[in-house]
Amino acid sequence: MSNYSYPLLCTRGAIIFPLQDLSVEVGRSTSISSVNYAKTNNTGIVIVSQKDLTVDYPKPEDIYEYGTVCHIKEIRERDDHLKVVFSGMCRCLIKKHYTINEINFVEVEELLDTVDSNSSIEESLKIALSEFNMIAKKFARPGFIPKQSNYNPTMASVLVDTFAQLYVQGIENKQEFLEEPNINNRLSMMLDYIDKERSMQKIEDELNEKVKESIEDGQRDYYLREKLKAIRSELNGDDGGSDIDDLKEKLENNPYPENIKQKAREEFKHYEMLPPSTGETGVIRAYLEWLLNVPWWQKSEDNEDLEAASRILDEDHYGLEKVKERILEYLAVKQMTNSLKSPIICLVGPPGVGKTSLAKSVARALNRNFVKISLGGVRDEAEIRGHRRTYLGSMPGRIIQGMKKAQVINPVFLIDEIDKMAADYKGDPSSAMLEVLDPEQNSMFSDHYLEEPYDLSDVLFIATANYRDNIPPALLDRLEIIELSSYTEIEKLNIAKRHLIPKQMEANGLKDKQFSITDENILYLIRHYTREAGVRQLERTIGSLCRKSVLSIIKEKKKSVRVSKKLINEWLGHEIFEYGTKEKKNEIGVVTGLAYTSFGGDILPVEVNYFEGKGNLVVTGKLGEVMVESTKIALDYIKANASKFNIPTEFFDKHDIHIHVPEGAVPKDGPSAGVTITTALVSAITKRPVKKDLAMTGEVTLRGNVLPIGGLKEKSLAAHRSGIKTICIPKENVKDLDDIPEQVKKEVVYIPCTKVDQVINEALL
Repeated sequence: MSNYSYPLLCTRGAIIFPLQDLSVEVGRSTSISSVNYAKTNNTGIVIVSQKDLTVDYPKPEDIYEYGTVCHIKEIRERDDHLKVVFSGMCRCLIKKHYTINEINFVEVEELLDTVDSNSSIEESLKIALSEFNMIAKKFARPGFIPKQSNYNPTMASVLVDTFAQLYVQGIENKQEFLEEPNINNRLSMMLDYIDKERSMQKIEDELNEKVKESIEDGQRDYYLREKLKAIRSELNGDDGGSDIDDLKEKLENNPYPENIKQKAREEFKHYEMLPPSTGETGVIRAYLEWLLNVPWWQKSEDNEDLEAASRILDEDHYGLEKVKERILEYLAVKQMTNSLKSPIICLVGPPGVGKTSLAKSVARALNRNFVKISLGGVRDEAEIRGHRRTYLGSMPGRIIQGMKKAQVINPVFLIDEIDKMAADYKGDPSSAMLEVLDPEQNSMFSDHYLEEPYDLSDVLFIATANYRDNIPPALLDRLEIIELSSYTEIEKLNIAKRHLIPKQMEANGLKDKQFSITDENILYLIRHYTREAGVRQLERTIGSLCRKSVLSIIKEKKKSVRVSKKLINEWLGHEIFEYGTKEKKNEIGVVTGLAYTSFGGDILPVEVNYFEGKGNLVVTGKLGEVMVESTKIALDYIKANASKFNIPTEFFDKHDIHIHVPEGAVPKDGPSAGVTITTALVSAITKRPVKKDLAMTGEVTLRGNVLPIGGLKEKSLAAHRSGIKTICIPKENVKDLDDIPEQVKKEVVYIPCTKVDQVINEALL
């Protein structure tokens, strides 16, 4: 038999039989090209179904080998697709695939119907015709009326193909009918299919009957339970359903959202259908209690008095001006617009700087309820989204638990330690937090336990973290970061006087005149008994002094205690920490650098010496990798510019140089010691002393450029505390001088530098 070539159209499960019409929506570009080619050239088109309907661009192995040669009857154009009516002509077997001008073609062998020799199909055809008409009547469709009275193979072929097109379900089943060219076999397949469907229908009817009987039994049980409840009520007994009745009354008497009311009514209905002794009743009751006790409409009124809010924030916290200003901005915009999607603020700073207490102050300033959850160590996504009710002991996630505790839909919600979440095989909780902290998504927050969307858009979320780098990047993108740096000594002094001392005096029962301590002694405590970014250790130290004062008052019959330096040493022991001090005289090869640590600022002397050797460089002081690199850069810069500093070129070949940073047991790292090391090297080699009351900070490059550094505020306070009068800083850090306290700027001179030569000229005598 001859082979013919036609354009190919792959369908997602649409199978066409000969002499049958079918409307197909054509959307893929390759399919549209095939249809347009067939229409333009007035040719047939081969329609074949793909095996996997999810494949977007099927290959030859993804489609069946048997299809149908069709012609196009009608094309209707839509916005992005075509609606085409195809009419089947004959079965075909695909022999070859090929592509021309990005149009898929196939070479096919057209298949003709066959009939078994010496066989009569009349009897089978009559039965099949009767069955077809019965099915058509059942589905209210036109039956099959033969155009001629004799029962011949042509009629049988049309009948079976019509049946397969209209009533056979499933791609595989339809494909079996299409791939069978023998009419006798197709008739047998049709009758077998009808018998199988009839058996399945019988089984389904039996199941329906059993379900009906079960429902009737359930209704009978419900009727008897209701009757028993009424009898108990008449006898003044407990009907056992008071808690459910209370929940029903709560549902109907309060303005719950309509979807919540509908959900609760369905659960009540389910509950009443169950026998009281089954465990599922407890599960449903617990779910209903959660569903109805979570706030859905309850709301507190915001305090819109900006002056009162500002006063409350100042009362509770000293300093932190940027944070306070951000909260007042939020209030002002809310007043102006009457609606505002709550921003997600994230306070980032070291422990003890007041992140949690600041969030409480924000709640007090806004007159909102306050609720807090901690995410430290959370590894399971279900901790955020809740567990599905199919699990034993399931409950909502921490967000919904917090909202229930808050009792309003607009609390201040503190999410503590957001940088300490972790992920394991149970899921990634940070992914679940994305929906919580995204103002564009959290109006439809999905908790697995509640099963109904919950609106978090009125919540003012405040997150806290110790380290910005540990916050997952996707979460960081949704947060408004506000940095809280470590407190300065002046800030710690004011915090102690305004908050810590009154708090500890009240906690230990001391009255105003029974305990006193001067500012000088508070600073002594801060400098020598604490080393921290925040004030937690300071508060504990003050608490210890208060307790010892109470013991002294009671035991020694004193009226009051005035804390002195001597008393501090007696009660708390010898000084625990010692901050660096400036040099007492101008030294050669010793330069005062500035360091920034998690506990604040400190001075960092750098010592350089040299001796006869072979040009080796020795670095000590437990320096980190970056700081060691700074020593190499500094030495190489001096070597490259030896003539500028009047240093003989052969000096470096005949001497070993030793660079040391004292306190060798303390790890040190960072690039900002570059200018300090360079200056110390020049001083030691040229024998020029360094000014004792000058300090410096900055990163140096091989070309002698001075690059900017961080922590200028903390470094300046450390220098001021040590008696330093002049600080050389990178010129690009001049903008950071706005953050320096005025008292420090009055007593310290800042010299901006762009080249290390400027620093050397200022520092060396």
